[in-house]
Amino acid sequence: MKQRFYFDTSVFGGVYDAEFDVVSLQLFEKVKSGEIVCIYSDLTVGELENAPQRVRNFMNTLPKENLEFVVISDESLALARQYTAERVVGETSFDDCVHIALATIHKADILVSWNFKHIVNIYRIRGYNSINIRQGYVALEIRSPKDIIEYGN
Repeated sequence: MKQRFYFDTSVFGGVYDAEFDVVSLQLFEKVKSGEIVCIYSDLTVGELENAPQRVRNFMNTLPKENLEFVVISDESLALARQYTAERVVGETSFDDCVHIALATIHKADILVSWNFKHIVNIYRIRGYNSINIRQGYVALEIRSPKDIIEYGN
């Protein structure tokens, strides 16, 4: 069974960022080859509307059979609100919380992000997972693309 990784918007943007492009492209090669399924959401699509055209077009290069689209639900919004209510992050990071909630609810094997301040941060991860477990969800594995690529080598 293929692993299913939820990619937040930063991973798509990383493809055209000099600091993150090499690793981001290596990760997307795993999607293209069918090694992993890329889960993304309507939030991702909305956030990409503000991205440069080449970032938006990049998604069209990915094979549809290796993509899984999920939508924001009342359940995901309630879980995201719980993260902010318990001050894992502030209200200004609510969209980050929605990504985490979606990955949690849809049982992603890993959430992948380049956001080290609000997502790929050990203190934040502990906070998100403390709430996930108390709410009856499993702990979510959260890693950067670099962690994924280096682990595979």
